[in-house]
Amino acid sequence: MIAPSLAAMLTSPGWRDVVVLGGGQEPGPTLIGSRVLMNVAGHPEPMTGELLVVLLATDHADWRIDALISRASAAGAAALLLAGAEPLGRGAQLLAERLQLPVLGSPDPLAAHEHLNKVASEPDLVRADLVLHAVTALRRSDRDLTSVLRTTSAVLDRPVTLAGSDGGTLAGEPLEAEERSALVGALPAVPVPWAAPYRVDLRSGAVLIAVAVLGAGPVCWLVARLPGVVPAEVAAVPAVLTVVAPAVGERLALRRLELERDARQRTSLLGELLHGEPSEATRRRAVDLGWQLDGWHTGIRIGTDGQVDVAGRRADVVEAFDAEGLQAVVVEQGDGWSAWITAAREPTSTEVQQQAAAIRRVQRRLLTVDAYVGVGRVAPGPSGIATSLAEAGDAAGLARGRAETGRFLHVDRLGLAQLLLAWTRTDTFQPAARALLAPIEDQPGDLVTTLAVYLDTESSLAETAAVLGIHRNTAAARITKIQHLLGVDLANPDERLALHLASRTTRT
Repeated sequence: MIAPSLAAMLTSPGWRDVVVLGGGQEPGPTLIGSRVLMNVAGHPEPMTGELLVVLLATDHADWRIDALISRASAAGAAALLLAGAEPLGRGAQLLAERLQLPVLGSPDPLAAHEHLNKVASEPDLVRADLVLHAVTALRRSDRDLTSVLRTTSAVLDRPVTLAGSDGGTLAGEPLEAEERSALVGALPAVPVPWAAPYRVDLRSGAVLIAVAVLGAGPVCWLVARLPGVVPAEVAAVPAVLTVVAPAVGERLALRRLELERDARQRTSLLGELLHGEPSEATRRRAVDLGWQLDGWHTGIRIGTDGQVDVAGRRADVVEAFDAEGLQAVVVEQGDGWSAWITAAREPTSTEVQQQAAAIRRVQRRLLTVDAYVGVGRVAPGPSGIATSLAEAGDAAGLARGRAETGRFLHVDRLGLAQLLLAWTRTDTFQPAARALLAPIEDQPGDLVTTLAVYLDTESSLAETAAVLGIHRNTAAARITKIQHLLGVDLANPDERLALHLASRTTRT
């Protein structure tokens, strides 16, 4: 077993009360063990590399402390631990620094002595004690996942996280950005059941220990964070996590069953709403789920690319809507989610646009989901849910391939262009569209894309700049140049529609 450094021991839970009084230098000496003196008047025997522990200390400003520091250094002690945590006298501090002898203090030096000897010479005992403690604590913990993680963290006296394959926090204490990045880079995408625990060393000197939790749903990882490397503790933590992982997997499986049951209930009810006027039984079920069928509804379709746990991530989507102040019904459907927002009265055009902007912000909040979003027009009554969701689905299909619009389309913004889109793909329209846009085709600044984004965002310079990642003044200058080169007035509805369709068809 590799002996721990002083710096690592100072991060150990067993040394929580130990403080550096003087002479300390990072990372400090290696501690191979410790010996005890009853008081400051003792004379230690040769003890190279060991910690000298003094159980009964006088006033730390007493001259005898200076003498003890000299005797400890002469005996080859790696460090000196005094009873109590009051500061050293000035002379003792200078002497400790000159001799390069770390002087420590603790209200219970005997406990610190026992802990050091255990981690330095009895690593198997450290591991056995922690595993036994974990098993006993798990038997007493509640059956929910949060309780299991909290219990494990208490046993290890270290932060414990349940992380997804992307490093995102599923439960427990969140990982820092550096920790997430290092974890994702070190862990396999598909771990095998017999894989050993993974150790990830961070630049800060901290260590992550990760154990795969296998079972229902996507792979996730039980991760413990150790701020320092005490070898016996680093070796013991994987054993504890390996014991805890099945308990976490069991609770995840139970939660997964609940999620899938609730998802089937929501999906089934939505299916009934999409196929005609709801029956009384359907209305009662909607009331039970808190769905408002009357009023004015705005349908939203959120699609995803890649493998996404739609049932498991629904809570993230609901949270994103809530963060923007939108009370949305969210239902798992296919490779994404169908959602709608209900208002008691018909929204004004201004309110509709404000709501669409808020939905765009919801999309941006879904950072770990590669989402494309379509928004339907406002429609009344139970049948309006189906109508608006159908439009939202069409808009999402168009948004999926339009990175220049942020993969977001609102049917109200598409207007007549939505209805005429099929015509724009015909052989007769495309040559005319290319000829119309020819004056700006080869101009610097990608003016065709700028024009399309400007029209897609209802002539909003601010949103055009946001989508293209340019300054608002740059967007304004480009639009002015486009009008000059094409000889058009973008305030004219007919000219604006023709250019909108032309810019779309040249990029499809």
